[in-house]
Amino acid sequence: MNKRYQQCFDALRQKNEGAFVPFVMLGDPDLETSYQILIRLIENGADALELGIPFSDPIADGPVIQKAAIRALENGATVTKCFELIASIRKDYPDIPMGLLVYSNLVVGNSVEVFYQQASNAGVDSVLIADVPIIESARFVEVAKKNNIAPIFIATPNADDLTLEQVAKLSEGYTYLLSRSGVTGTDVKAEMPVDGIISKLKQFNAPPSLLGFGISAPTQVKQAIVSGSDGAISGSAVVKIIDENLDNTEQMLEQLSSFIHDMKQATKV
Repeated sequence: MNKRYQQCFDALRQKNEGAFVPFVMLGDPDLETSYQILIRLIENGADALELGIPFSDPIADGPVIQKAAIRALENGATVTKCFELIASIRKDYPDIPMGLLVYSNLVVGNSVEVFYQQASNAGVDSVLIADVPIIESARFVEVAKKNNIAPIFIATPNADDLTLEQVAKLSEGYTYLLSRSGVTGTDVKAEMPVDGIISKLKQFNAPPSLLGFGISAPTQVKQAIVSGSDGAISGSAVVKIIDENLDNTEQMLEQLSSFIHDMKQATKV
């Protein structure tokens, strides 16, 4: 398992807490504000960060995150600048796990090797490629591991045992457990229980599971952990706060601080 993730989950277990992991789009609404947002997330209790690199056709994302990608692209975010942003955060926060959730076009655009090398140099711990199924993942997994980056795979609610076993075998760092099918968003709530999938993943010795998609309230974080998940990921609810406060950065940062704090508190069950 990736060292930072392992240390993170070990420390949380000792405190009898779950992990809370917010997702944001790098460069949203602009690179300077994005840097301030990342610091607020960490300072208010995020145990790890899941980060998007803006892409023009994010098929797994709902409208809130799609708009964030467009804003970031319009305000000058590039793959290189996103890696520079991560490197800045890594310098100040050497221990927090940081993972990318990206699309394959971004990874293969220059070359797979160059992308993972850039990611490693910036201090990235994991990469989840949203549109690469396990059956096509061998090349990405090989290059990821060569660069000491954990490959992350998704366990879906309708996955059969063979697929879950492959997810468990190939994933490092954590397992992204979907609460439901479809695209990201807060308009469709998480569906639980997921304890059946979690017990299967544990049976196959999968890395710790983080429940995502539709997680937008502390009660859902608590429920995820009670169901057996090691933590929860919240994306659209976080990005929505940014979207609703574009004309008032200080208010945006305050609301993000409050939301992250409350979601983290819910992991202490």
